[in-house]
Amino acid sequence: MAAHPENTHITHTFAALAKSDAQLAPLADHHYSKAVSAERVEAAKAGLEKSGFKVHVVETRGDAFHAIKNLIPAGASVNNAHSTTLEELGFVTYLKGETAWNNVHATILAEKDPAKQAELRRTIGTTVDYYLTSVAAVTEDGKLAHGDLSGSKVGGVAFGAGNVIVVAGANKIVKDEKEAFIRTTEFALAAESARARDAYGVPASALVNYEVLRSGNPFAPGRIQVVLVKEALGF
Repeated sequence: MAAHPENTHITHTFAALAKSDAQLAPLADHHYSKAVSAERVEAAKAGLEKSGFKVHVVETRGDAFHAIKNLIPAGASVNNAHSTTLEELGFVTYLKGETAWNNVHATILAEKDPAKQAELRRTIGTTVDYYLTSVAAVTEDGKLAHGDLSGSKVGGVAFGAGNVIVVAGANKIVKDEKEAFIRTTEFALAAESARARDAYGVPASALVNYEVLRSGNPFAPGRIQVVLVKEALGF
């Protein structure tokens, strides 16, 4: 297995949250927490490529870490949405150190005034050269589905960023768009709510914005690249 930095958010993995949060506990052994077969990974890859996305399939989270590093050129501006997947790869830890990129996320977090920080998220946060994120579901017929509360994530993915790198574990692969919505609302939102309870002390998170990318942008071929990992990652 390729080496990768450690996850410094170990209390927010799905397994950890399912143990610590009574509301999430009933989903602890849910099939959406488990990687699908290699055949279904290949089906999703074929579907995504047919839809115009560039796809990289890797075996492990360590391989995924190095794949992302190799996709981003030196000097590029980089931002990331909150992503348990990126945390599990050690990529969030890596971004906190010295890199060859302009880490816009660090610039945003350095601003402590809430109104000014929100403005930075809206402006420089969504218009970076490379935006890193995960999604709630990847369909075998080539769609990506995800959502957020504020709009900063869906905005950057849909249009704002020059390039988007989506990293998704094999536990996020579903049959079609209908199942993608089910996975998002019944599983991913429940897990994100558990994380929000622990991190922010709120009752739950909310799916205010929901976005389905049914194909790549025909005016920007290759803008969205997907790294599929044959492991269970995130939620």
